[in-house]
Amino acid sequence: MSILVDTSTRLMVQGITGRDGSFHTRAMLEYGTRVVAGVSPGKGGERVFDVPVFNSAYEAVKHTGANTSVIFVPAAFAADALWEASFSGVHTVVCITEGIPVQDMIKIYHHYRSKGIRLIGPNCPGVISPELAKVGILPASIFKKGRVGVISRSGTLTYEVVYHITKIGLGESTCIGIGGDQIVGTSFVDLLELFKQDPETEAVVLIGEIGGRDEEEAGEYIVSNFNKPVVAFIAGMTAPKGKRMGHAGAIITGGEGTAREKADYLRKLGIPVAETPGEVARILKGIIQGRGQ
Repeated sequence: MSILVDTSTRLMVQGITGRDGSFHTRAMLEYGTRVVAGVSPGKGGERVFDVPVFNSAYEAVKHTGANTSVIFVPAAFAADALWEASFSGVHTVVCITEGIPVQDMIKIYHHYRSKGIRLIGPNCPGVISPELAKVGILPASIFKKGRVGVISRSGTLTYEVVYHITKIGLGESTCIGIGGDQIVGTSFVDLLELFKQDPETEAVVLIGEIGGRDEEEAGEYIVSNFNKPVVAFIAGMTAPKGKRMGHAGAIITGGEGTAREKADYLRKLGIPVAETPGEVARILKGIIQGRGQ
């Protein structure tokens, strides 16, 4: 099994006629994802890689039965695209766009929650269930079907950790980049709940970074509610206080949010925290082999 995306995913690409939208539509199609529709206002009736383009998300869903959307719309228009997707009938939305204003995202976050629509992102690389479906910009070649779930706040760091997980002989059930902005639609805890219910996910990797309390909250959930092994990696051990490091959500404020504080807190809860991406895979392999004996 997998979570969020699989062979039943019928994908709509909002912004399909743009440079990034068309480039990644080709990659998703080549991976085997069922891309059934594109949306680009004013360009309805066109086709991109033989995918029909519609003027609105509602029209695209009505004619193709799309159940998932991925958004490649520029930041100035991405909030509107998120609102439009929420009324189209899809159950999952993945927003790749970064730079959406926080005030817009606060309203969108609560709206999606009230409607029961799963939002991944914004400012995320997407979701992949190896050999089943890819939604977003993740580099498919490093992924291998397996039994390790991956949840990450970082894009490129995800690829580094996954490379080692795959190289050491393990594979991934589903990998999700939740996004690096201050307001994202889905948290570590939300996804841990889904992985808990997935019988084919044997262990989970959490990739965190400086800023906020997401990792601490995930640790508290793991101790009290999660019954599978978890290995963590926290980026930003040398990040100075008061500086934003890459992501809008990655900023240390006051005395909280440093990578060392997060790592120490998780270790106190009994959750192993790797010092390097390669060590994540080695710890995982030891845990999984130990459970199999």
